[in-house]
Amino acid sequence: MIEISGLRKAYDGHGRRVEALADITFGVDEGQFVCVVGPSGCGKTTLLRCLAGLLTPSGGEVTVAGRPVQGPPDGLAIVFQEYGRSLFPWLRVGANVELPLRAKGIAARQRRDLVAEALAAVGLADAHTAYPWQLSGGMQQRVAIARALAFQPTVLLMDEPFAAVDAQTRAELEDLVRDVWKKFGITMLFVTHDIDESVYLGQRVVVLSSSPTTVLEDLSVDLPAERDQLTTRSDPRFVELRGHVYSRIQKAKLLTK
Repeated sequence: MIEISGLRKAYDGHGRRVEALADITFGVDEGQFVCVVGPSGCGKTTLLRCLAGLLTPSGGEVTVAGRPVQGPPDGLAIVFQEYGRSLFPWLRVGANVELPLRAKGIAARQRRDLVAEALAAVGLADAHTAYPWQLSGGMQQRVAIARALAFQPTVLLMDEPFAAVDAQTRAELEDLVRDVWKKFGITMLFVTHDIDESVYLGQRVVVLSSSPTTVLEDLSVDLPAERDQLTTRSDPRFVELRGHVYSRIQKAKLLTK
């Protein structure tokens, strides 16, 4: 579903050239859940924006469903970390979720059905008429996820979506995302700086190096398909995988010093 081949991205400005992505190559199969981690500033968000068609790569190729990415691909949705900025405070929750469906030209009755299904899927069936500012941070991020789901994407990109919420809410949202992924069969690429989160959520963890960035390792997460916050995180294999990813990232940091 996603194929990234030799992806490079450099920024030019103020008389200097900064190479953010040096050579990124990996793929994501249809319906797979893949997490991306790496040292701070390694270009995780740049990678995601290139994949979403929001940035033009300096080299290499990105394809989604076999088609080269030359702008935002059809059937792709993205959820950002800044949920407060992505929701319009003057629109009610239902109208926020409905907005991209209006832009897509979907009929009113179908829009209502899609909005209701998406809000129910994230546990906000009764929040249709509330304003975003009346909701907690975690609930606002659920609205952002519902808006992406209502769009009926085949690919969902998530850019550190839980970084701004408290630990308890984060755990609830992690389980929500896994439930949504299993229910809808969406291809997921989830960028996070949290190592534990990457191992808990993903079927694979792609570990990036420090900038200029390459893929250090593409790790298969051989944990049971059914996971929960207590049992999974106390599993010796979870601890082993988490330690392995942590050590790779620490070594990547040392190489830049």
